[in-house]
Amino acid sequence: QAQLVESGGGLVQAGGSLRLSCAASGRTFSTYAMGWFRQAPGKEREFVAGITWYGDKTYTDSVKGRFTISRDNAKRTVNLQMSSLKPEDTAVYYCAAGPRLGYTMNEYDAWGQGTQVTVSS
Repeated sequence: QAQLVESGGGLVQAGGSLRLSCAASGRTFSTYAMGWFRQAPGKEREFVAGITWYGDKTYTDSVKGRFTISRDNAKRTVNLQMSSLKPEDTAVYYCAAGPRLGYTMNEYDAWGQGTQVTVSS
């Protein structure tokens, strides 16, 4: 089990960029898959991006080409670089860790507190 702390959320104009970071503790990080999810008001939490322990990456179609997920196992961090942001990207973003890369919440066993991303038009 890992403990995750997110940072980097904020307010940005449409077309701008923002970088989210997640700092992890615990012995499982290096061999766990990491994922980013987001939840907009009144909507269900959805998968955004994921990365395996060895660096294989997956993105949801709506962010592919705009978002980049990365990890540094030595520094125990995972990042989400977001570019060309759109108002529909506005949501609370959550970092998650699990034994395998998955698209659903129940495949992850550790979660960050969430960080708000607001994109203005």
